[in-house]
Amino acid sequence: MPDIVHEGARRPLAVGRSLFDEADALAVAVPTSCRRSGRCHECVVSVEEGEASLSPRTPAESFLPAGFRLACQATVTRADRDVAFSVLRRRLRILGAAEDEPPTGPLDPAVRRDGDAVRYEGEWLDAVRGRLVGAALDLGTTSVVLELVDLETGRTLRAAAFENPQRFGGSDVLSRISYDADHPGELRRALRRALNHELQEAYRALGLDRHEVYELVVVGNPTMRDLFLGLDVGPIGRYPYRSVTEESARAGSVAGTAVTRLAHELGILIHPRGRVWAAPLVASHVGADTAADLVATDFAAQPGVSLLVDIGTNTEVVLGARGRLLAASCPAGPAFEGGGVRHGMAGADGAIEAATWRDGRFEVRTIGGAAPEGICGSGLVDLLAEGRRAGLLSDVSTVAGGRPTMPVLPDRGIDLSGGDLGHLAQAKAANASGQRILLRRLGLAPADLDRVFLAGAFANSLDPVRAIAIGLLPPVPLERVRRVGNASVRGARRLLLSTSRRAELTAILRRVEHVELEAEPDYFEVFVDGLRLEPLWEPEGRQAREAS
Repeated sequence: MPDIVHEGARRPLAVGRSLFDEADALAVAVPTSCRRSGRCHECVVSVEEGEASLSPRTPAESFLPAGFRLACQATVTRADRDVAFSVLRRRLRILGAAEDEPPTGPLDPAVRRDGDAVRYEGEWLDAVRGRLVGAALDLGTTSVVLELVDLETGRTLRAAAFENPQRFGGSDVLSRISYDADHPGELRRALRRALNHELQEAYRALGLDRHEVYELVVVGNPTMRDLFLGLDVGPIGRYPYRSVTEESARAGSVAGTAVTRLAHELGILIHPRGRVWAAPLVASHVGADTAADLVATDFAAQPGVSLLVDIGTNTEVVLGARGRLLAASCPAGPAFEGGGVRHGMAGADGAIEAATWRDGRFEVRTIGGAAPEGICGSGLVDLLAEGRRAGLLSDVSTVAGGRPTMPVLPDRGIDLSGGDLGHLAQAKAANASGQRILLRRLGLAPADLDRVFLAGAFANSLDPVRAIAIGLLPPVPLERVRRVGNASVRGARRLLLSTSRRAELTAILRRVEHVELEAEPDYFEVFVDGLRLEPLWEPEGRQAREAS
């Protein structure tokens, strides 16, 4: 008898029931605010298997591409095969213990208590209602992290992480730019609904009134940030790949790329007259999330030579040396965040986060100790390194012996196919190319690096030994690798708590030199070299240094 399947949970498939009905039976929470009428567009689910067994699309689903349905509109019409689906807005593991991290530096937020009044940069907002709270938001292409922060103590009150619900618009920024052109506003509304839901959950848990939340600081890559603001993202997708705010700043019509809006203008459920402050961009595809990384790591003040690598759908690399700051964006794609990999998934319960080849099989560890459901980024790096060490993979990222797949957990049907390996190799090569080219620009080798800051969604779980072994990170002594977890949201929190840090960031960004990797004459050769599963940098680094 065919089943309805959600993340390993099963029940017999029943003709005539909607996916929403089936979700209810499986105790799966699916968001909705229109009583399942199809108007709110909140109950988007991904159908991984058996879409042909569902009813035809309704007009309410016209904005969705193949593979995605509204749970309230999709009805089971025949029970001849399994139907597997997943909700887009899963909760994810939060990197780091945000609630336990004490504030750093003096507190000088834009929002302050002035007797019985609350003021924003001196402007009256409201009478004091209770606590003064702000929020920090890191908008990733794949995941979103939100923190609520007490503006008077600097302490984080609550943190949450969830999958970006815009996945139906594509897994990378260029796909979402194209989708937004065809369906204006849908991606912005999907994210706004998810964010407001998380805010309301936080308010209930904390006994907080939305009118006590006066500012939201937003960071993210230029596409994610500008989609959130409702700006035209089309220019980011075509040469010279600049946000409309960057173009305006270059033309001198605005002072910088930071953007301030009233909360009610964006429909965000904080104080209606509270502010949404979108942090400034670096340049081109290097966005406000990288700017926040610089704040979180005090990057510009570090002595010697520093490298920052924020691995994600768009990996950002920043090199600081000899009084210069160089930055580049690497179009890595979503492979290390689960996109394009058949059994890939984000860092949620059940994701394989570590793997070791021992006694002829893989031994794995999953997030939450749950039954394995897929593989997240750190697990994928482990599998590449261990598969190469065990002779299961070749140095050119293919399965050894001409086999179609590399089994990972055969009893659960989890493996890596040739196509999966191709996506991972390209993502790895993009990451490696950015690092190599920036080092080469300054005539440096990995041995010159005093520290490597490792940021991003799976930074805390990534094994640097294995990352170095496959050429994802430069070969440096392990004591020089510093995991900084989700530095973007930590930087956003610091910017929320300090207007002086905002001014310092503005000054730092004026110094950053943006490097367009694709403009390098030998970029293709460097990229192809990066496809190999082995350390890559050292010989070229020496040559570049001698040539300088």
